[in-house]
Amino acid sequence: MALKVELKPGEKLLVGNCIITNSDQRTRLFIDGRAPILREKDILTAETANTPAKRIYLAVQLMYIGDDIGLTRDQYFSLVNEFLEAVPSSTEIVNQINNEILTGQLYKALKAAQRLIEYEQDLFSNASTGR
Repeated sequence: MALKVELKPGEKLLVGNCIITNSDQRTRLFIDGRAPILREKDILTAETANTPAKRIYLAVQLMYIGDDIGLTRDQYFSLVNEFLEAVPSSTEIVNQINNEILTGQLYKALKAAQRLIEYEQDLFSNASTGR
């Protein structure tokens, strides 16, 4: 079954090693096959990965795009271990990311890493409001 992706005007989409940029109209694409696919809003760069959880997401993203965990594995586990030491309450989310990576479900690992970013943001919000 093909993946259906709707793009807003000007929105970009990563498919494999290619960036697809939509024209000035809303577009619907049907993508069939196996390739990493990410919307522009879901892509982090080294510059935008400015928190510990975002750096973990970036490491998982690199695994997903490259379809190879070997290149980023050591960096990923170093980041995860530091994060868990600082935020032990994140263990459940980190375990989910790890399980998805170990089973080769890198897109699902990326989605779990997104939840880790949200969790981190909640912690920052609560700390700044004094809760």
